[in-house]
Amino acid sequence: MRNRFILGIFTLGLGLILFATMRPYFLDKGEQRNNTITRTDMSSKPLQVKNVQHQNGQIQRINMIKTNHQLVHRLNNSPAIKVIHHNKQDKSHYYEKEIVVNFKTIPPQEKINQYLKDIDGILKEQHETVYIFKSNRLSANELEKYFIKNQAVEYAEPHYIFIPNEVNDTYYQSYQWNLPAIGTERGWNLSRGSKKVKIAVVDTGVDLDHPDLARRLITGYNAIDNSNKPDDDNGHGSHVAGIIAADTNNGVGMAGITWYNPIIPVKVMGADGTGGSFYVAKGIRWAVDHDADVINLSLGNYQSCDILESAIDYALEKNVVVISAAGNDNTSQRSYPAAYPGVLGVAAVDWDGKRAEFSNFGDYVDVAAPGVDIPSTFSNGKYASLSGTSMAAPHVTALAGLIRSVNPKLKNTDVVKIITGSAQPVGKNTRSPYFGNGIINNAAALQMAEKKGK
Repeated sequence: MRNRFILGIFTLGLGLILFATMRPYFLDKGEQRNNTITRTDMSSKPLQVKNVQHQNGQIQRINMIKTNHQLVHRLNNSPAIKVIHHNKQDKSHYYEKEIVVNFKTIPPQEKINQYLKDIDGILKEQHETVYIFKSNRLSANELEKYFIKNQAVEYAEPHYIFIPNEVNDTYYQSYQWNLPAIGTERGWNLSRGSKKVKIAVVDTGVDLDHPDLARRLITGYNAIDNSNKPDDDNGHGSHVAGIIAADTNNGVGMAGITWYNPIIPVKVMGADGTGGSFYVAKGIRWAVDHDADVINLSLGNYQSCDILESAIDYALEKNVVVISAAGNDNTSQRSYPAAYPGVLGVAAVDWDGKRAEFSNFGDYVDVAAPGVDIPSTFSNGKYASLSGTSMAAPHVTALAGLIRSVNPKLKNTDVVKIITGSAQPVGKNTRSPYFGNGIINNAAALQMAEKKGK
């Protein structure tokens, strides 16, 4: 009897271990965590993905929480930076002695010279009718008062600072749980992407020589130094790009959600992870003018600004799908550009389909996607696992690219409706401030897109 009791306890324990190990994912319950996943596509040919996880174990470990805290602390204490306190927790920042001015038409040089004399400053940047002026003695508020009374000025506002929406440093988890969680492989049976549908990653740039990214990149842009060298000296943009388009089925590294869609790397943030609103807007406009079909914006600020909203409107008017991260402060404070009308705002969920504890929430959240412990490419040819709505957004961006690949005639508003309409609701509510319309479902979305094309 004693031996039977011990044997029963052992069997029960073994069963619990097996159950935990083979726990299904929250959406695509039929797919498991294998190194090589095999599925049958519509033509009954086996679909094999040989690089669902990185094999050589050389995963860079990054403490992004510490890095971000140090960055915010530096911004909070810099005499050159001004802080906006939206509430006790949420802050925005701008450059203390700079102003962004959009003129109705390009002013003659003698006018510019007069402005510089009046403000005791310099012309820092210009892009079309938008100028950045920097004063030696006037504050941003004083500069705004000076320019806003000018009849030739469309708007004048502080030069706001944007930072990436990532929060967590985690070690590599040895599997890409995020792909089966949103029905990626079932979606591949309908579309793996198209070389004709281009996706712009407006971020810190992309590692141009990364072995898992190089073949997927086309000519990009560095909005900071106005060059065609958008190399990533931070890592954030490379991670975002890898989620969308790491070279799939090449036997090494990560598997991206799209197989063929080209990535347009656009650098608007520097090595420290910050970027001014002028550069972000400039990068968006460049991407639109160079045929981007989808734009990913894994960045944010709690302060709305005219220069960014104008760039977003320009993209939407040109039929571009714009996706943005909702933010990572566990707050309902509206984050921009995610909260602008027409932009798909993305929250983050974990491997159980629960809201990530850091994910922002509110009526501007449209959908949710995996954003915890997401492995992907990183700078200097490395790989890393990060968490944040920055990681959730590119899942939705990749889906938008696949939708436009299967049905290129769809308008950007149609793509948004398909993504939100096919999302899997969480709980009893069809819409919530934490998940929007639900967690994205690639297979269902691509089926809807395919039907609209018939």
